[in-house]
Amino acid sequence: MTLLLLSLAGGLGATLRFVTDATVVGRVRTAMPVGTLTVNILGSFLLGLVTGAVTRAALPEPAAAIVGTGFCGGFTTFSTASVETARLWRADRTGLAVGYAAVDLAGSLLAALLGMTLAHL
Repeated sequence: MTLLLLSLAGGLGATLRFVTDATVVGRVRTAMPVGTLTVNILGSFLLGLVTGAVTRAALPEPAAAIVGTGFCGGFTTFSTASVETARLWRADRTGLAVGYAAVDLAGSLLAALLGMTLAHL
């Protein structure tokens, strides 16, 4: 049953990633891939909350796998962020590529830390 729910959550996460990315890109005009940046930071925050809840024993492991691995795994996208960074680099937008990679990494790390911290309050 966990495997089925994990799969469904992954599909839901991927669908929500697509919708979120399209919504953000449709509203924010910039060369930086802000849609992917948004989903990675939001997903990292949610995974931080889930991880924090598990360490406090407030969330059982199967639920954590469904939400963390399934939903967050489908929602976030390291591979797309990597390809978008490489595309910026190849388009001679090196500064933007480095800035985007740094913001994606730092923003995601800070969001995960915030989520973990909030789960422990």
